[in-house]
Amino acid sequence: MTRRRWIADEVSVNRATLIGSRADHLARVLRAQVGQEFDIATGAGVKRGRITNIAQGRIEFELGEEIQATTTPNVTLAFSIFKFDRMEWAIEKCTELGAARIIPVIARRTEAHLAAAAPKRVARWQRIARQASEQSRRASPPEISQPMTLKEAAAVPGGLRVVLAESEHAVMLKDVLQSRSPGVVLAFGPEGGWTATELDLFRGAGWVFASLGTTVLRAETAAIAATAIVLSELQ
Repeated sequence: MTRRRWIADEVSVNRATLIGSRADHLARVLRAQVGQEFDIATGAGVKRGRITNIAQGRIEFELGEEIQATTTPNVTLAFSIFKFDRMEWAIEKCTELGAARIIPVIARRTEAHLAAAAPKRVARWQRIARQASEQSRRASPPEISQPMTLKEAAAVPGGLRVVLAESEHAVMLKDVLQSRSPGVVLAFGPEGGWTATELDLFRGAGWVFASLGTTVLRAETAAIAATAIVLSELQ
């Protein structure tokens, strides 16, 4: 039977700890017992962990053998901030697929109230990504950055930087991935798409443009589809 995986809150030599609500969930809902074993992601890898102590808001593990963790291509997603419920769903699913970093971006057409509220949502997005990482048995959660301006996002480094644009019709995303770049950054526009000025900014910064097809996709659909294509092509 596959052991459930947890991402440790604290790690010290051959010890790891879960704290807070996650520890209480494991103890009360999943009825964890001393001696029970789980896979524990430590940030440096994944090890077999045996529960040595259960207390309120705290579960301690003794770490044992190293477990071989799978690796995925380094994919960064730059999301123009969109409606939070749909953005949270996209973060969860793209985390499950294997995205390494997610950058919320304030674009020209980002709704003002969403842009203003975004910094306060980062901690929630990080929790969602952590839970999705444990569910999908990742070794670590993706980095969820603080919101960036478009100018800042356009300067993010990467081996291959791709703007998904409705204005692009000739070049498909899978076609630009043939270079087998070790790192890929994907940028997704807001509802209403990128402005001409924003597209010029990306072009001037050396990004390439690509399409996901002839249909117009919602932001969350485009993000999930593009992430799946990139990871499938580069695995």
